[in-house]
Amino acid sequence: MFEQIFGVSYTLLNFVIALSVVVFVHELGHFVVARRNKVRCESFSIGFGPELFGYTDRQGTRWKFSVIPLGGYVRMFGESDLANPAPKNKEDGGADSPRELTLEEKAASFKHKTLAQRAAIVFAGPAVNFLFAIVVFFLMFTTIGRPVTQPVIGSVLPDSAAAEAGLLVDDRILTIDGQKIDRFEELQRLVPLGHGAAMEITVIREDREISLTAFPRVSEDIDAFGNTQKRALLGVTASGNAREMVRHNPIEGAVLAVSQTYSVIDSTFVAVGQIISGKRGSEDLGGPIRIAKYSGQAAKSGWINFIVFMAILSINLGIINLFPVPLLDGGHLLFYAIELIMGRPLSDNTQEWGLRLGFVLVVGLMVFVTWNDIAQL
Repeated sequence: MFEQIFGVSYTLLNFVIALSVVVFVHELGHFVVARRNKVRCESFSIGFGPELFGYTDRQGTRWKFSVIPLGGYVRMFGESDLANPAPKNKEDGGADSPRELTLEEKAASFKHKTLAQRAAIVFAGPAVNFLFAIVVFFLMFTTIGRPVTQPVIGSVLPDSAAAEAGLLVDDRILTIDGQKIDRFEELQRLVPLGHGAAMEITVIREDREISLTAFPRVSEDIDAFGNTQKRALLGVTASGNAREMVRHNPIEGAVLAVSQTYSVIDSTFVAVGQIISGKRGSEDLGGPIRIAKYSGQAAKSGWINFIVFMAILSINLGIINLFPVPLLDGGHLLFYAIELIMGRPLSDNTQEWGLRLGFVLVVGLMVFVTWNDIAQL
């Protein structure tokens, strides 16, 4: 019983740490660019709901942690309302009426900034999420190293997709669907991503190039953390157990870090596209419960894996926020794109209805992915 309580507490603690870090990074992007554009930031919160603790800095921003650790926000002056309510007027029965902002208030108001400034502030959140991942990968590749396993087949499972395609032991894989393969790890990423679609594979066999077609089979597999999941498998293993960590110089490390981040982004979009088109099941979509589970598992496997997990989580947070759904950063950018085309912003009423629709979509998605998480458990 004690072990179960400790395990749940450990998982929740690491979930809060991981999510707080990536949310802080995201909101810091908004905050820094807002401050550079002289927007008054009233509060910077990690979490939603009532404040747990915090402090107010010299410029009047309230930095705080709130009760519900499932996100965060930066509240900017003038972000929601163009005008503040005036003091109650006794003559009209105490009704509030809006007053015009002063020049000083307009200078600090988010809504009074140019279209380019507002777009930059909104885009900065997801952009810094991607930058955080690049920095993590760069530090890992230049200090600890990058795992490299030669793309040489060590064994072919009987009755597997690889055996059916004609792959043999000692074949060196050159390309998959035209993409060059330098490491066995790239094969492990690309095959599941295809989700069973036909793959054109080029190999070197006895100094000859041979092209083969394989149809990876979707079946249950155990991931690195011991979780059972369905994914496409080719049915081969690497030659031997030789797996070395190769350290790179800063230039190589920077290029590889950007490439690795792009690879995660590309894989995510491909998977989402497959879910939308029906080629992949929606059970692959996960929510807070699954993130919490993976946070605990990553932390148990070592601090390096936990940091890499946070980098991948940061990338996914950046991607999700760029979806053109009102309420998310991408929805605001969509409004700004329309404003650029029309030459004027959408009416407050239209934006309000858009935000309501976005709220319904986001809540609906949260309920759906949480149900998926419970089903997985």
